[in-house]
Amino acid sequence: MAKKRGLDHHDVIEAGFVVLDRDGREKLSLKSVADILAVQSPSLYSHVSGLGGLMDELALAATNDFGDSLRDSAIGVAGDDAIRAFATAYRTWAFRHPSRYDITLRHIDSPERRAAGRGAISTMDTILAHYGLSNAEARRAGRTLRAALHGFVTLEISNTLGRGDHDQSFKFLVEFFLDGLRVRVPEPAS
Repeated sequence: MAKKRGLDHHDVIEAGFVVLDRDGREKLSLKSVADILAVQSPSLYSHVSGLGGLMDELALAATNDFGDSLRDSAIGVAGDDAIRAFATAYRTWAFRHPSRYDITLRHIDSPERRAAGRGAISTMDTILAHYGLSNAEARRAGRTLRAALHGFVTLEISNTLGRGDHDQSFKFLVEFFLDGLRVRVPEPAS
């Protein structure tokens, strides 16, 4: 049946994203994806290795898309403005795609996954290079920024951030990070 329809790997991944976006990670199943594609679940095995394989493929595709969004946010900006743009893109993508964001955290030990993860990390490294940090300091600063952004968006997505103006809180978080960065490196490199 899959060959009749011309079903391919891309179709399966896109249907998986439909389920993730509509129903969340908990409802993702081979049957839910097959139903969208109007095929039987066994037809999917030609394209993914079971539910675990589907989740791995979705995590890889989501991580690539997330990394592309982060990279694109920093094009043409530098320094503090690049960090603000990166942070905003992080929050925006995660909030628009909460289940995709969740699946980017799936641990997969593969060269493709490591390459996808390096895409976002290299953007952060490029942005932080402006500040003249050593490699070790830049890595620590990047981890700090990622942890802060992840914590914020996770609380916001789960509606547990609390009352108040979340946009202002987010701006405060980013400026707080920048203030700390300026204390470490008072004059950014040109």
